[in-house]
Amino acid sequence: MDNRSILVVDDDSSLRRIMKLQLEEAGYTVSLARDGDEGFELVKQVRPTLVITDLRMPTSGMVLLERIVKEQLKTTVIVITAFGTVETAVEAMKLGAYDYVTKPLQYDSLLLMVHRAMERQDLLEEVRTLRSALDARYGFEGITGRAKPFLRVLSQAARVAQHDTTVLLQGETGTGKELLARAIHHNSSRRKQPFVAISCGAIPKDLVESELFGYVRGAFTGAQIAKQGLIEAADGGTLFLDEIGELPPDAQVKLLRVLQEGELQKVGSTVPSKVNVRVVAATHRNLLAMVEDGTFREDLYYRLAVVPLMIPPLRERREDIPELAEGLLKRAKERHGIANARLSPLVMRRLTEYSWPGNVRQLENVLERMLVLSASDLIGEDDLPAELSEPRASASRVWFDLPDEGVSLDSVERDLIVRALDRFSGNQTRAAAFLDISRRTLIYRMEKHGLVPDALKEEEKARP
Repeated sequence: MDNRSILVVDDDSSLRRIMKLQLEEAGYTVSLARDGDEGFELVKQVRPTLVITDLRMPTSGMVLLERIVKEQLKTTVIVITAFGTVETAVEAMKLGAYDYVTKPLQYDSLLLMVHRAMERQDLLEEVRTLRSALDARYGFEGITGRAKPFLRVLSQAARVAQHDTTVLLQGETGTGKELLARAIHHNSSRRKQPFVAISCGAIPKDLVESELFGYVRGAFTGAQIAKQGLIEAADGGTLFLDEIGELPPDAQVKLLRVLQEGELQKVGSTVPSKVNVRVVAATHRNLLAMVEDGTFREDLYYRLAVVPLMIPPLRERREDIPELAEGLLKRAKERHGIANARLSPLVMRRLTEYSWPGNVRQLENVLERMLVLSASDLIGEDDLPAELSEPRASASRVWFDLPDEGVSLDSVERDLIVRALDRFSGNQTRAAAFLDISRRTLIYRMEKHGLVPDALKEEEKARP
């Protein structure tokens, strides 16, 4: 497959020629077809990276798209539609089209869309190659998503998995950090060795050192036999330290020695023990802010953050929600022995509109709850939990009469941000969720309107 190849399918010969000239001038290899039948044969022969097809023509673009999807031909599709038939283009996107453009074509916009589609296809190919090399239980094929930010994280994880280096996974609770850590381990040279997962926040603080590092006989009252620590149990394999920000200061010092020297000190022992582990750490907290306030060691942070990966929250990858929901529902149906349950279109729309503060974990719980409580095979509006039963307010529900003299959009945005922050007593995370944007986007817009304190600006600059 030529990774710069494009197939244009349109029954308008003059439009085909113009598009061919424009795309070739931009450096792409272009093939042409007059209708969906000819286009489908060329897709099978040429295997283009991208197909740009009109929807309305003999053997329509929709039929061509359906054939490409059915045959699982690995190509990205952009559809062309008239302005009045945008709904048809949206249906095409539900079938698997990447995006759509409307006639008359704006070639600068089309070229930008083509460039983005090519970038996405490159990421898909890289992840596809990785997935084919992984086992079915913990491989990347168990991680659903095609949103560009998420694909980029998977691509980076694919590359780092092959190198024995420390990884720091960052992201909100419920975004799938442990699943990604397992995928990294199972695509590494250590895949046949242990994967030991430790939740640093779940171990009582007075037991952290003995649990992690182990102890020798007689180390303390009740230590009648020696005990291997969890770190030593991962020897030769991968150690996953979840919620690393909860690790107490004394344990941080000892973990630093494991990373620097490859040895650990058991409680009660004066002789260090050699250990060979690859560390993948995870946190939902801002470790650099913790370094600044003295609750997390700076030297340990930089040892952990050799390769930092930021997993985007579910609200920033909404296009992944339908596929995620179907996959999670399928697994829940298998667990509960419910064969025919399905989601209604309205329920799927509500799932896509919701901001999911608990991310994938919350989505999984909501789907399971609806499945087991639904009175019929069709999971409908009555089965939705209260927080999803109403769509998010549109502007028409929020306010106000538009003044005759006009209104400043900047002033409206600033007022909304101020009111949201006031509603949640300055809590930016909750205000951002209320406004259906990420915290970083909120802070960017606060800064634009002069609402960000200097201390917060410095914190954001320091974020990994």
